Amino acid sequence: MARSTAPEFSRGRVKRAGRAVRTNSASTEDHLAIENFRSSHSHILNAFQASLRNRARQKDVTVAQRLKRRVTIYDKLKRRPNFSLTEMQDIAGCRLIFKNIAELTSFRESYLGARFKHKLLTDDDRFDYILKPKADGYRGLHDVYEYRAARESGEPWNKLRIELQYRTIYQHAWATAVEVAGLLTENEHKFGRAADTYVEFFAWQAN
Repeated sequence: MARSTAPEFSRGRVKRAGRAVRTNSASTEDHLAIENFRSSHSHILNAFQASLRNRARQKDVTVAQRLKRRVTIYDKLKRRPNFSLTEMQDIAGCRLIFKNIAELTSFRESYLGARFKHKLLTDDDRFDYILKPKADGYRGLHDVYEYRAARESGEPWNKLRIELQYRTIYQHAWATAVEVAGLLTENEHKFGRAADTYVEFFAWQAN
């Protein structure tokens, strides 16, 4: 089994690298610090996806995972000038897709009660876009966790964050349609860079 990439740069150094990208003044070391920080999230991504897949056994739920691309990280840093790279919550992400809201809610409540050391950072449901959909029509529920190792060997990855996205199959179909249409038309709906008619169409389709 390949050894997980561990963080090699301090959080302060990573923050400075993020600021340098934002001002288009990043050095080679800045890029290396960001790539190491990004890659180190693979460890917590694997830990969470294994836990989620174990709980999803015998259930009709799809579990997917992804590590945010570097170009997307850079774009987000430039779009949000007061945002620190070390506070980015979705570099590592797992997505869970359910047949309906009832099964989604049941699974999430079970996972919220899991006995692990990881810290839930969003216990106020601030990212409940099912209860409060985004203006552009997006629906889904996001929970953010801060990794807390159960063993000493995992401590180098402590405080890294991961986002869990919960969607129904219909909410996922809508989000997928938005992404595909964006690739075909160059409208970047999820980043707020899309024509008004495009945004209005998908907002209407979400209802």
